[in-house]
Amino acid sequence: MSLKLYRPGPQGLEPNPAAQRSWRGRLVSRRWGPAALENPEQAPTSSRMAVLFWVVLAALTFVLIIVGYGTGFWT
Repeated sequence: MSLKLYRPGPQGLEPNPAAQRSWRGRLVSRRWGPAALENPEQAPTSSRMAVLFWVVLAALTFVLIIVGYGTGFWT
């Protein structure tokens, strides 16, 4: 039993229907409407290129670590 659903009244606890309000409306101020988040100067990066970037970066990091230990730099 919750006081949100059952309010104290003169005859004991009385059920109140819960209001189904959206929580998103409380996140934004009512005084301003947010502008669209657009950047016309930037072209979107494809998913394939983004994945390729991270794979190449990981491979270069791995090679750098192997070369560093192989040459005795980190011993």
